[in-house]
Amino acid sequence: MSIPVVRAMADAAADYDALILDLWGVVYDGITPYPGVLDCLEALGRAGKRIVILSNAPRLSDMAAERLRRTGIGDHLYAHIVTSGDATRRALERRDEPFYAALGPAYCFLGKEADAGLLHGLDCRRSETPEDADFLLVTGPTDDSLRLDDYQALLVRAAGLALPMVCANPDLAVIRGGAREPCAGALAARYAELGGAVGYQGKPYPGVYEMVFDRLGGIDRDRILCVGDGLATDIPGAVAAGLDSLLVTGGLLADAWGVDRTLAPDPARLEAACRDAGVTPTAAIPVFVW
Repeated sequence: MSIPVVRAMADAAADYDALILDLWGVVYDGITPYPGVLDCLEALGRAGKRIVILSNAPRLSDMAAERLRRTGIGDHLYAHIVTSGDATRRALERRDEPFYAALGPAYCFLGKEADAGLLHGLDCRRSETPEDADFLLVTGPTDDSLRLDDYQALLVRAAGLALPMVCANPDLAVIRGGAREPCAGALAARYAELGGAVGYQGKPYPGVYEMVFDRLGGIDRDRILCVGDGLATDIPGAVAAGLDSLLVTGGLLADAWGVDRTLAPDPARLEAACRDAGVTPTAAIPVFVW
């Protein structure tokens, strides 16, 4: 297995009409856009590329867009934004999959209060305790300072009640301002270890890609490129959807390797990481620059 490494999006995007972009680890670090990203988005727009940001953010896309505006990433830099929060709400609104059709209306919420409104307006109600709930809705840790072990007692209680869990962000971790933080996916993995049943929405699961294709209006899949830093989410999601993929090595991989995010990856190390993950991207790039 030999994975081509390109240096610039000007080369990587030439054969595509649309790009599906991951957010964390590619466009910004959760606080600030990475150097060169705004210029790259502007250049892609001038080149006529349709850009959809696809994020495993456990909130609705309008909230995600507002957060981007506050970091300087304006609406004009992309055509659409789709989030795992959007997919979660749609799954619980439609309930056309067996897992979701079987859920009752009462949920116990685990996450930051800023994301607690994810299901507002649906036929659901929030319960304060697992004992009074039909399922768990998890968007992530309640506080950035807390870690997985801080939730063990709650997860054990819920597992003992055989509560299904709805995970609104399959990511295990993100890099915020240079520090790795656990996401809802890590809580879901711990819950599964306890024997709990988990339903996931977001990358790499198909529901969220269906929403993206709706917004891309019939562009052929062989003309769409997925760009992301997640070997557990972005790349397998792209492969399952029949799309080419570009792995950004300057995100989660650079953090795991302890290397400068802007440097080209060591080929042997890159291939070993992809082999361990069981996926092969179409190509790789250190950082998202034009």
